[in-house]
Amino acid sequence: MPIPEDVTGEEIDKDVRQELQSLPKTLAEDVAKNLVMVARLIDEDPERAYGYSRVALRLASRVAAVREAAGFAAYANQKYGEALAEFRAARRMTGTAELWPLMADCERGLGRPEKALDMAGAPEVQKLDKAGQVEMRLVAAGARRDMGQLDAAIVTLQSSELASNAVQPWTARLRYAYADALLAAGRTDEAREWFAKAVEADREGSTDASDRLAELDGVAFVDALDESQEDEAEDLPEDDDTGKD
Repeated sequence: MPIPEDVTGEEIDKDVRQELQSLPKTLAEDVAKNLVMVARLIDEDPERAYGYSRVALRLASRVAAVREAAGFAAYANQKYGEALAEFRAARRMTGTAELWPLMADCERGLGRPEKALDMAGAPEVQKLDKAGQVEMRLVAAGARRDMGQLDAAIVTLQSSELASNAVQPWTARLRYAYADALLAAGRTDEAREWFAKAVEADREGSTDASDRLAELDGVAFVDALDESQEDEAEDLPEDDDTGKD
């Protein structure tokens, strides 16, 4: 796959660059460029990102960062079986637990929510940092919802992180998940309150909490183009008899 001229491979994280030092110099550069493309495209064009990840994987399958990138690209394309295999491989190579929540979410994607819940109670969760533990809680709540256990999903999300007024990178998503679970359980007033709290925390626009809140408040969005066309129609002169003989 073609690599744009502005991509040098130097853009990657220094830890990944260090991992690639085990490869011959030219090969390391090629792998690095493909990893840069994965990172650049994974949100806006996950299918192309997946293509670059496969190239990197073909070139350096024994590098943990490559297996991890391949896992993320497969995950972004909902190829959960493939993503799980890559995450497992990366975890074997590094010995870290940071991919555990993603692995559990892959189990959900494969229709195995019970397995995801088992993973949520595993010792590996205690090895996660705070962000990872919150992510695991989100996955576990999702698994409960997959199984139709709405009340259990709500309870799963109730935590010190949810109750905290401090805004962390995960706060908006946690509040949003809680609001969504409340709404699914028919607790509309509470859901509205938590969607509003999610909006307050969502500085990056990572959720559609503002749209969900507006929907609950009965706000209808008018298409700007339709509105301008209506204005033009109002400005047109009405037919009359002027100018006739």
